[in-house]
Amino acid sequence: MAFIFSESHDSSDRSMDLDRIRRDSFEPGRWIIWQNTQTWRPPTDVFETDDNVIVRVEIAGMREADFNVVLHEQLLTITGVRVDPSPKVAYHQLEVRYGEFRTEVYLHWAVERGGIAATYQDGFLVVVLPKSHARRVPVIETGAE
Repeated sequence: MAFIFSESHDSSDRSMDLDRIRRDSFEPGRWIIWQNTQTWRPPTDVFETDDNVIVRVEIAGMREADFNVVLHEQLLTITGVRVDPSPKVAYHQLEVRYGEFRTEVYLHWAVERGGIAATYQDGFLVVVLPKSHARRVPVIETGAE
């Protein structure tokens, strides 16, 4: 499982790519190929205990190495790909989703990045994020002049 804890986010790369696409799409004789994927969102629970914020994602048929878990500022993003294990000749009923998935959770709590843990068992990915405890700052009174 890949954990990425990003402290800074540079959106200039994305805006430069969009600028290039806009510029190139109006250039005569240029073709642009767009890839359209159907990204789906697995069922996701978010709850808290006294000490932790817990994110539980229901996604069976995966391995721990198939997940990418990214925490950027207060946004937890979990992505991956669930591959259909067997080829099909004809579909009679198709309810189980395969392909790229993504779920995002905005955390309203400050968390301790050093204690984050994730486990995958019995079809559930569970990410435990320890809450940051309030820190007391000593206030020193000075004499009024």
